Amino acid sequence: MGRITDTVKALLIINVIFFIGSLTLGDAAYKLFALWFPKNGNFQIWQIATHMFMHSQETFAHILFNMFMLYMFGSHMENAIGQRKFLFLYFSAGLGAMLLQLAFYYFNFQPAYQSFIEAGFSNEEIIGFLDSGRYNTAVLKYTTEESVSDMFGAYHSLMVGASGAIAGVIAAFAVLFPNLPLYLMFIPVPIKAKYLVAGYFVLDLFGGITGQSVYGATNIAHWAHIGGAVIGFITMWYWKKNSFNQNRWN
Repeated sequence: MGRITDTVKALLIINVIFFIGSLTLGDAAYKLFALWFPKNGNFQIWQIATHMFMHSQETFAHILFNMFMLYMFGSHMENAIGQRKFLFLYFSAGLGAMLLQLAFYYFNFQPAYQSFIEAGFSNEEIIGFLDSGRYNTAVLKYTTEESVSDMFGAYHSLMVGASGAIAGVIAAFAVLFPNLPLYLMFIPVPIKAKYLVAGYFVLDLFGGITGQSVYGATNIAHWAHIGGAVIGFITMWYWKKNSFNQNRWN
């Protein structure tokens, strides 16, 4: 894809620094810099930004794949649209990914939470249950164990990774270069960018709806991928429609 641009190089370095830091600090790094569910006591406002640079310690594949995709597509996009627009695209896609994934968590959280409220529990009592994992079974008159489990899972969820931002960059790439042939590893046949990105979108949509892993890994935030891709697609479609190349920000 050509020479790596300065902005992409900086993003790669920051991600690697955060990853090394998380290996050094362990759980403390995730408590501080991963994005926690907003009702969780670990939530801090800066996590809205910092979670995009954190990655899972369980496998190097998480950061390696994300950084490879950023390297492959990021420099090409920055050269095409300029540094400022690239940064806007990257971080707006990351925020869009975060918002959609949080909306999914709230969808799982709210039904049981509302049932607790209707049963006469205060917000402090509910948060105490979520922190301790113990609750009064009387609430099951109003909801189900499955719903309570979903609420507990949403409350203790945390988001890490640049996947949403990178999904936005890749979706924008497909809008800008829809017919550019791309090669997948182990598949020697070129696939046009628009079809490849559409295929990934469908896989994530399937994974988000069914809750099944489609990439051979667990704990994948499929809705974050979708959110980032949608923002990237809309942003690039708007810029392309309005002839952005004639009005570069830099």
